[in-house]
Amino acid sequence: MPKKHSPYEIKALHDGTVEVYLYGDIGADFWSEEPSVQALAFVRELSDITASEVHYRVHSFGGSVVDGLAIGNAIARHPSKSIMHIDGIAMSIASYITSKGDEVVMPRNAIYMVHLPHGPEHGNAVEHRAYADMLDTYAAPMIEGYAKKSGRTTEEISALLSDGKDHYFTAEEALAEGFIDSISDAVEIAASGIPLDRFKLPATFVAAMKLKKDIIMPDKNAPAAKTKVAAPAQEPVAVVTPAPEAKGPTKDEVLAAEKQRRTSIRAAFTPFEDKEGVKAIMDACLDDHEITAEAANTKILAHLGAKSEPLAGSNSIIIGASGSDRFRADATTSILARAGVEERPEVNAFRGMTLLDIARASLEQCGVNARGMDKREVVSAAFTQSGSDFPILLENVMHKTLLNAYKTAPDTWRRFCKIGEVSDFRTHNRYRTGSFGNLDSLTELGEFKNKTIPDGEREGIKAGTKGNIINISRQAIIDDDLSSFNGLAATFGRAAPRTIESDVYALLASNPLMSDSKALFHADHGNLAGSGTAISVASLEAARVAMASQKDVSDNDFLDIRPDALLCGVSKGGNARVTINSQYDPDAANKLQRPNIVNGLVSDIIDTPRITGAEWYLLANAMEVAAIEVAFLDGIDEPFLEVKNGWEVDGAQYKVRLDYGISAIDYRGIYKNAGA
Repeated sequence: MPKKHSPYEIKALHDGTVEVYLYGDIGADFWSEEPSVQALAFVRELSDITASEVHYRVHSFGGSVVDGLAIGNAIARHPSKSIMHIDGIAMSIASYITSKGDEVVMPRNAIYMVHLPHGPEHGNAVEHRAYADMLDTYAAPMIEGYAKKSGRTTEEISALLSDGKDHYFTAEEALAEGFIDSISDAVEIAASGIPLDRFKLPATFVAAMKLKKDIIMPDKNAPAAKTKVAAPAQEPVAVVTPAPEAKGPTKDEVLAAEKQRRTSIRAAFTPFEDKEGVKAIMDACLDDHEITAEAANTKILAHLGAKSEPLAGSNSIIIGASGSDRFRADATTSILARAGVEERPEVNAFRGMTLLDIARASLEQCGVNARGMDKREVVSAAFTQSGSDFPILLENVMHKTLLNAYKTAPDTWRRFCKIGEVSDFRTHNRYRTGSFGNLDSLTELGEFKNKTIPDGEREGIKAGTKGNIINISRQAIIDDDLSSFNGLAATFGRAAPRTIESDVYALLASNPLMSDSKALFHADHGNLAGSGTAISVASLEAARVAMASQKDVSDNDFLDIRPDALLCGVSKGGNARVTINSQYDPDAANKLQRPNIVNGLVSDIIDTPRITGAEWYLLANAMEVAAIEVAFLDGIDEPFLEVKNGWEVDGAQYKVRLDYGISAIDYRGIYKNAGA
């Protein structure tokens, strides 16, 4: 195979400076995950340059982020002064490379564009999240580079790019944003070798660029000279030449035309902005600089015509001004009311309709004539027909039913566990820092003593996924069997919190190992009673003293932890309430003479059948010293519902999943007594 070379050329000038042409793609493979030969070759050759000043001439749509980061970092660390000249286009990773220069010069008719890195990805939701995290990792140094060049904060640059759009700047705009340092005269820009269809350039920018087709680009297949810099005898070949005279529209004319285009489009859409989908179409037209006001008018008329309401008839429903949104909302409310999940509304177009009736209505709402179809054909089409709201409204019904059951399910873990968040499925650390202890006295010579930085502790927590698939058959829709999916959704809604509940108590019973290789409840941890005793004033007082006597990680200071909850089996709950809530000591011989020293010791007494033995626990407030944490992926603590048209079943499949992890994170916040 022929050897590939990077699209750059290094030229030595007669005054001892060097010009480096970065024309074309950055990197060989546009979305390479590994550093390519192009980046490696460029960095090696750049290291051979010993000139005091290097002029980089950039004309590139960008390319591989990995190669661009390597090239930009090499330019930044090179000892020569770097002057970036944006000869025509500096977009994507190419604009990041220019940000690494000491000085950036941009002609009036050049284009500067910034955006977040992107690329193709196939796979399931977990793989997409991992890919998104990778893109965020690549985005971080780009954001930092733009921020450092512009003098703005990384938060400001991140906010600019967070919409995921391509942000184009004229020279004046780039200068105002701080991305460049000065503006030069307009030049004629070579277009050969540059794929103008890679990004959808705004037409106004293309017109202002004055592209010239006949200027020769550097040969990207020619090997770059790899020699130490020396003044050549001949003059270098000019690649970019100043335009002898202004051609095409001026910048002011371009901006005025764009402003008029946007004003005309807004004027056309304003009378219909309350209609479904109109705002989205207007935004798309405004963002697409190729769409004229006349073309936008055509789009809005076509959209309004497609959304015209059907006339009332034997099998027709007038949806109302809000279209599909109103259809889905009313149909969802009707089904939920029939299932007893929501109150029955007084006025609803779908009141009394069966699931089959609503399936037929969803077809007619999207313009499909269901007359002549048998029941199975109606349901099949309602699931598969493009534009049908039936799958969406069924998903809405199931989601509301599931969440209602989830939120109303009785659980106890929230009363004593910390609720946390993790960003992915890796192990995440929870740290506890030590302390310095008391300040030391000065020495006899008046010197201060050095203090050792205390070590810390850490425990890990990792999220996993639990879930199942619910199959809804078309036969259930035809039979109007609400229990087939509403009942199942409610069952899964109750199963989700019950699963967390079971996992928390299983963790307690397992007495897991901590990072110090000792069990959660251990004599060395000071959180385990020496012998099991029943819940009494004396045993509770001993547990209180033990928790208050816990020390910090460095063993320098008492934490003075106070219990907030008592956790025990359901058969021990009555005795626990009597012991803690009695005004006088229930264990004393003369109950009217001795006050109860543990009266009001805790604010919550939790008795559960999930604890079958005699053991009982005291726990600190989870907001202060959390012993157990339940962490949810991205903080989403509700079950997630996904739907697809059934392949293995003749209907639809609804996948319910919950992403969470449970871990013991600090033994100091909990005390155990084996009971009796």
